[in-house]
Amino acid sequence: MIVGTAGHIDHGKTSLVRAITGVDTDRLKEEKKRGISIDLGFAYLPGIDDTTLGFVDVPGHEKFVHNMLAGATGIDYALLVVAADDGVMPQTAEHLAIIDLLGIDQGIVAITKMDLVTPDRLAEVQVQIANALAPTALRDAEMVAVSNATGQGIDELRAKLFAAAAKVARRPADGRFRLAVDRSFTMPGAGTVVTGTVLSGRVAIGDPVVIGPSGLTARVRAIHAQNKPAESGVAGDRCALNLTGEKITKEAISRGDVVMDPGLNAPTDRIDVSVRVLASEKGALTQWMPVRLHHAASEIGARVVLLRDEPAAPGQESLIQLVLEHPIAAATGDRYVLRDTTAQRTIAGGKFLDLRAPSRKRRTPERLAQLQSQGIADPERALAALLDQAPGYVELSAFTRDRALGAQEIARLVERTEIIRLATPKAELALSMSRWLRLKQAIRTALERYHKENPDLAGIGLEKLRLQMEPRLPAPAFAAVLDGLARIKEVALEGAWVRLAGHEVRLTPEDDALWKKIQPMIGDGERFRPPRVRDIASILQAKEPEIRRLFKVLSRIGKVDEVAHDHFFLRNTVAEMVDISTRLAAASPDGSFNAAQLRDQLDNGRKVAIQILEFFDRHGVTIRRGDLRRINKHRLDLFRRTAEEQPAEEIGRASSPVGRPDFKSGKGREPVLGGFDSHSLPPDKRSIVR
Repeated sequence: MIVGTAGHIDHGKTSLVRAITGVDTDRLKEEKKRGISIDLGFAYLPGIDDTTLGFVDVPGHEKFVHNMLAGATGIDYALLVVAADDGVMPQTAEHLAIIDLLGIDQGIVAITKMDLVTPDRLAEVQVQIANALAPTALRDAEMVAVSNATGQGIDELRAKLFAAAAKVARRPADGRFRLAVDRSFTMPGAGTVVTGTVLSGRVAIGDPVVIGPSGLTARVRAIHAQNKPAESGVAGDRCALNLTGEKITKEAISRGDVVMDPGLNAPTDRIDVSVRVLASEKGALTQWMPVRLHHAASEIGARVVLLRDEPAAPGQESLIQLVLEHPIAAATGDRYVLRDTTAQRTIAGGKFLDLRAPSRKRRTPERLAQLQSQGIADPERALAALLDQAPGYVELSAFTRDRALGAQEIARLVERTEIIRLATPKAELALSMSRWLRLKQAIRTALERYHKENPDLAGIGLEKLRLQMEPRLPAPAFAAVLDGLARIKEVALEGAWVRLAGHEVRLTPEDDALWKKIQPMIGDGERFRPPRVRDIASILQAKEPEIRRLFKVLSRIGKVDEVAHDHFFLRNTVAEMVDISTRLAAASPDGSFNAAQLRDQLDNGRKVAIQILEFFDRHGVTIRRGDLRRINKHRLDLFRRTAEEQPAEEIGRASSPVGRPDFKSGKGREPVLGGFDSHSLPPDKRSIVR
């Protein structure tokens, strides 16, 4: 159990810790000289049953409240120290408010210097303390009178602390590892060492870690947990980690950084939060008000953005957005404290709700409803609530990362929540089963309506269809949905067009007979240099306008593309040329290629190669800079081949393997998205199809 002291300057916090543990936590020369605590001090007290009490001794002077806050985060139990001769003083009240804002609801009060006062005075101070505790979560805390000088009451207090340690629930270690750094130093023979409280998860010797928010990578060389050498450290432990890695020095890591699982590295500088303004404040939180944010062991400047119509008044709870001067490493549900910019008083505090807060449309009813759901501590209930709200889907990878959920927690979450998981190259999305079924039906209904209204067209544009759907999925996710439906033959994809699998625009018997003669002439070995309309008409002894009319019909139904005037290529040939151009760009150090290189690959003339590239330029597939072209990856699937037309070796790289018969969503349910089932763990990053 980690015990944190709190209380006014010169009320005997350090002396009390020394009396309990035998350790003097004042380690700095200035502290010895002035007789006051300036920075955090640490002490440990082993018990008889392997229980160890870790003490974080904080300074009481008003100038060093920022140091007190750095030590208060991560403690399990508060030891509020009040001197019997002084009673409740300003920093007593402020430290108590901080403890309450940080959600620390277990603790005990030590009334020091009992040997200097009468019983009546002691009783009077007890009443003062009870009144101060009444509006806080420590309202039922016990009080123990002690004397650091005579030792009276110390044994009783020590016994009560060990008894509390036996009752305090240990923090679950299922989450991913995070440690808030409060010290960074160099130890001879070892190198860089950081200390702090493990906020979540578990770390072991040899584990890779990331330092947030800087993103430096390191490896754990050695661990001390609760002041003893250990193979691992778990949530709730005070740990010292010996780190090694490129650029890892004591100067590179500072108080306020977070050592964490590499998968959690996603710094944020805009956070939506719940806030409670202290009743003692004289004014409300106003728009764009500057404040100092204290989170974990960090302190940073921030601005307040109101999410309600009225300012956050003293004594009230509200929702605000914090816009930070610099990014921090944090997790959803973390507690924080706000102080004024002069560092003279504590203003408010609360809990982080959404680490990916928007800069626009942040006060809409839909957004505020999302924040209410984000405020639910239980991940399962929070996810279910979010899935029922706009936009109708949740970025599951971000949801689990921002809550620092571990593999077992994610497995339980997916098992208990009936969701459809959709893997895209950059993220994994989740939809509720009911919403997924409605989306499927909506796609089919929209296509049926389109075919009825446009029987002579091959299909509807992918983007046009996406914009009609609810939920409106991001384009990559919607493309993956359609890929999956195409694999189970519910829809068909032809380039950027979508149609029902059974829909087909048929040519007239006369046109079909003519097309069967033309198709071999522009396909197979001649596909990269097909004859023009006049040449085809001459070979077939047909009329030019008739050949041109047929090509226009074929273009509308997606069989051919007019690359240049009267020069038509098969749609699959165009897709193949896009692939060749992409490979040319990928093989170039600077990602560019020219017409001559494409000509050599296609074995056609320079003029035709230039016409092809100009066609790609017009459609945004390539970006021209002088004589060079670069590939625009966002337009690559405009002329893509359907899954059935792709070579077998390419199918494994498709954007979504929906519909594979070996992946099911449960007992008798349909194939699900992303190539893994709704009750499995997220895929390893290396296995996500791209």
